[in-house]
Amino acid sequence: MGGDGDGWGRCELGHTHWGRFGASGLLPFHRGKDDVVRVLLQQRAWWGLGGGTWGMFGGARHSHEDPVTAALRETAEECTLDVTTVRLHGVSTEDHGGWDFASVVGSVVRMPDVRPASMETRKAAWVPVENVTGKRLFEPFARSWPRLRLAMTRLVLVVDAANVVGARADGWWKDRVGANTRLRDDLKRLDDGVTGLPENVAALLPFDRSFPEVVLVVEGAARGIESVPGVDVVTAPRSGDDQIVDLVRDPAPDVTYLVVTADRELRERCVREGAAVTGPRWLLDRITPH
Repeated sequence: MGGDGDGWGRCELGHTHWGRFGASGLLPFHRGKDDVVRVLLQQRAWWGLGGGTWGMFGGARHSHEDPVTAALRETAEECTLDVTTVRLHGVSTEDHGGWDFASVVGSVVRMPDVRPASMETRKAAWVPVENVTGKRLFEPFARSWPRLRLAMTRLVLVVDAANVVGARADGWWKDRVGANTRLRDDLKRLDDGVTGLPENVAALLPFDRSFPEVVLVVEGAARGIESVPGVDVVTAPRSGDDQIVDLVRDPAPDVTYLVVTADRELRERCVREGAAVTGPRWLLDRITPH
């Protein structure tokens, strides 16, 4: 399908790339009951650039599109995958200077049969990650695969509500329920993605923009606050600290936990369980309007 992004562009290194405004691709993955992770790959049509090689579904971004929108659109045009079923986890951008390629990574709960939907696609296949390098890969995808191989994980942000609310001078001591409700609603701002991950997490995830799952742990007078789309509220029956430690203990293979708290003892307990930790200021800088 044509658009104003179709065409050749040049980067500052003097290379020619497809996509006047850059390009985007989608890399969906699925972890099966057998614990095998498979990624959805496209075999490119013989007549096109890199004909017969395997890589991500994707293509040129149009001038009005963000990287995620472009990746989802291109994938929907090129195969039968229902892109609305993909849970987005992050964007990893390869900047060539004046031109970039954005790899959008997400997961699916079920692994559907996917077929070609355009002349640009010869085949589509769910490929175990261990077998990816055994295929003849599209050269740009082959270069990015070692980085993207590390991205098969979900970032779960666990927020210590009592501690974070205490770091805000918004009258929380007068109305704890109201303060916790405002925090829950402010966390919705993370729907657009998070940049500047703490160093201890950035070293694990190759994303310049992440889309974390958000869990808000409340206790005491704040009990009874309900979850909203994008923010799962967990009510601690007793200690909020104990509830948080229980949450991050024994994580699933595809989960990376980041706990937000300034409580020293809780931080130490979470680190012992393998979770990453950051302070309230990091979070408040991302959810407080400026």
